[in-house]
Amino acid sequence: MSSLTSNNKVQLAATAVVSAAVAAGAILSYQRLQKDSRLNRLKQSIPNPGDDESGVQKLTRVGPLPKPDKEDEHNFLLAQRAQAGDFDDELILEQLARNRVFLSDQGLSKLRNSFVIIVGCGGVGSHACAALSRSGVSKIRLIDFDQVTLSSLNRHAVATLADVGLPKVQCLQRRLCAITPWTKFDLRLQKFDGSVAGDLLGDWEGGQRPDFVIDAIDNIESKVELLKYCHDNGLPVISAMGAGTKSDPTRVMVGDIGASFEDGLSRATRRKLKLLGVTSGIPVVYSTEKMGEGKAALLPLSEEEFKKGDVGDLGALPDFRVRILPVLGTMPAVFGYVAANHVILKITGYPMDYQPAKARDKMYEAILAYVQASEEKVVRMIEGGRTDVCVGLKVPITPGDIAFLVEEAFRGRSAVTGVPTKLMLIRWRKPATTTLVRIGEGKDEQKSSNLRLRDLVCMTKEEAVRHQKEVLLGGKSLEDLYSQEVIELVERQQKEAEAYERHRP
Repeated sequence: MSSLTSNNKVQLAATAVVSAAVAAGAILSYQRLQKDSRLNRLKQSIPNPGDDESGVQKLTRVGPLPKPDKEDEHNFLLAQRAQAGDFDDELILEQLARNRVFLSDQGLSKLRNSFVIIVGCGGVGSHACAALSRSGVSKIRLIDFDQVTLSSLNRHAVATLADVGLPKVQCLQRRLCAITPWTKFDLRLQKFDGSVAGDLLGDWEGGQRPDFVIDAIDNIESKVELLKYCHDNGLPVISAMGAGTKSDPTRVMVGDIGASFEDGLSRATRRKLKLLGVTSGIPVVYSTEKMGEGKAALLPLSEEEFKKGDVGDLGALPDFRVRILPVLGTMPAVFGYVAANHVILKITGYPMDYQPAKARDKMYEAILAYVQASEEKVVRMIEGGRTDVCVGLKVPITPGDIAFLVEEAFRGRSAVTGVPTKLMLIRWRKPATTTLVRIGEGKDEQKSSNLRLRDLVCMTKEEAVRHQKEVLLGGKSLEDLYSQEVIELVERQQKEAEAYERHRP
């Protein structure tokens, strides 16, 4: 032992270890003291029930109500008078004069008598609410379980530093009653899900049915439950898709959920809705902006977070995201105003003429034409080369089906190489028997192919030409051309198409 301790290197190492242990202990002790200090300050900041209650927040069914300042008191009193009818209608019409001229007296009257529900009162929902309130909507129900945070202020329509910590629904009422005191708000501090849909989306007092619902939820499960309920119960609804990571306001548009693209939230929502039997009929606000190098993106969680355990435990609530989504503060406002604009035009009956995504529509039509031509060649081969059998042949596929297969089932990429350009759809397996279906005789005869969505695969045009030549019209098997990995991938994606096909109208 004496020989070891005489070794200078061993002595230096031992000294370093002891020093590190002392330093670590000091740091941990300091952190503990800091934590205790913060905890004591927090406890001291909570007033005792017996103390003077002048500074204590009142607790309401929508959360803590801050002690109002003189301006708040004035605004609340004015709102009470206005909502009780003690407010000059001429003043209201003067405030809404520009809308009145634009929408006509009849249109503005419809808007003033309308009842709109907004689910989600963050960046998108708050701007939609502000626009509807300023435009004359008299009854608005706000549904959100969350509170205003410092990070909310880059995109919230009306929140100030004084509102941090308040429920978002209360913040909107607090600020907007100073602008449109006649607007009646029904505040619901509650998370939306299917179990409470009937209550949250129910009638206004007196039995007035909602004229419109705005979906501004950013959680997929809640969003799907909301849209499914509205679809099944005939409630007019418009859904805001993902404003996160978007930066180009000129790419924001309104379209049917079955035809939206370049939007991750829209894609996930659409896929879940289709499995529930909802394939179209819901207008959505979405962006066609493509992701690219140098643009913001949702970053994956670090490996360190996964090592800590179930990353879902990091979320504030089950099924809610645990990562920060990059959001440019202006984009939620654009989405919110587009949604509000749609609601205003629909309620008032103002003419609407949205421009479709023409480039995408043309692409789907071109793919459908290719499927038609390919099926005719297959039928002709099986029928011994006869050309007459293809006259009047139809394929039971629509442009909407094409959109689903390309965008959803195959994620906008070739199943063979993953290339995202010049895509086509083609039959995957060579038919063992005829694919021709005949109905009727003579002039009344109708001919169609027995092609199903699950029979198709997405490839580039060059890959499809080769596949047709060597597999469908030639003698090669799938195993001769493709790896087992590709074959299994196609089969998985075709199962998704099969599930969609069961719910197809």
